[in-house]
Amino acid sequence: MDGVLSERDKMLAGAPYDPGCAALRAQRRRAQDLMRAYNRTIMDDPERATILTELLGTWNGAVIRPPFQVDYGTQIHFAEGCFVNFGCVILDVCAVRIGARTQIGPNVQILTADHPRAGAERAQGLEWGRPITLGADVWIGGGAILLPGVTVGDGAVIGAGAVVTRDVAAGTTVAGNPARVIAPKAAQQGL
Repeated sequence: MDGVLSERDKMLAGAPYDPGCAALRAQRRRAQDLMRAYNRTIMDDPERATILTELLGTWNGAVIRPPFQVDYGTQIHFAEGCFVNFGCVILDVCAVRIGARTQIGPNVQILTADHPRAGAERAQGLEWGRPITLGADVWIGGGAILLPGVTVGDGAVIGAGAVVTRDVAAGTTVAGNPARVIAPKAAQQGL
């Protein structure tokens, strides 16, 4: 079967894939078991690091307050010094890259998964994803939602409750639904 991509390969490439295939269901089950274990821990439980390492691979010591929810975990890449507050959801059907010292408020959703807009196409059960990248020193306010494919530049601020549908330039502040620039880079730096 040379040249035939697995459903996981298609998923990671951002191509339409079948999320109901047995291999992907097994991987989500593994992540669910690990999240269940992690979400039962409290602040200084020694097993937290072991569980996060198994769930995320290299997580660089990010502080993640439970509950924490992911699709797979294996596509989430934290740089050093990150903080994730309570109730974060990361749907990682594609890569999610989180830059150094980025802080994520409570109940933030980072969603790489996407679906067909037409009902007939959705009925086929296929989905796809687009990666999300957060630069270094980003601050995301509580309840913000980042949609598939966005890139947030270094030092940007995402206001609480914002729905980010487009890329956010480095050093800017966005807020609202859909998120719009409310403080350009020069204003934020006092220039």
